[in-house]
Amino acid sequence: MRPVDLAREHGLSTQAVRNYEDAGILPAAERTVHGYRTYMPLHAQALRTFLALVPGHGHRTATSIMQAVNRGAVEDALRLIDESHGQLLDDRGTLQAVEGALRDLAPVPQEDGETFIGPLARRLGLRPATLRKWEHAGLVRPGRDPRTGYRVYGAADVRDVRLAHQLRRGGYLLEQIAPLIAQVRSAGGVAPLESTLRDWRARLSARGRAMLKGATELDAYLSMRER
Repeated sequence: MRPVDLAREHGLSTQAVRNYEDAGILPAAERTVHGYRTYMPLHAQALRTFLALVPGHGHRTATSIMQAVNRGAVEDALRLIDESHGQLLDDRGTLQAVEGALRDLAPVPQEDGETFIGPLARRLGLRPATLRKWEHAGLVRPGRDPRTGYRVYGAADVRDVRLAHQLRRGGYLLEQIAPLIAQVRSAGGVAPLESTLRDWRARLSARGRAMLKGATELDAYLSMRER
């Protein structure tokens, strides 16, 4: 097969196919005596696998999975998949916590278990600058240590940060997130959040289904490589 044959099936450009090979997403192609790439059914399955992995795992993780498989590090690929499933489970837990807070319809009390900006940023895989930006946008309102002036995040602040993090991953803008978190913070009403929560739940379900489809294609690719 030529690059155009692989590209045509998925509505891609031939350059995109070549770029995927150069990035290690596809195994290296054979070359004709004139230097033209020649692809086999294995390459076609690799491309189908990658494109099936992207909706559930994201472009970067899907790329890392395919690179690991193509260099023979299948265990590394499986670990990346496990981590992605773990992230989905964590996101479901965050949604459940938000829904629980809304059902209570009461202001969220300040609780123990305080943390600072550095440890919180590391826990969530964010930069401290991102948390400061979210604070400026009104998404989170940490207190200050009276002696040092450092930001102090209580349990309710951590919940707000986790919610903002999830909504940002879902494609929401900061100006869209701020009023939602304000509603959660004060539990002043469920109605403004119902459609967002439904959309959020649907996005998580879609990711779960996409992961299943990606797993099916990856299993087929692994079987072809073994043969």
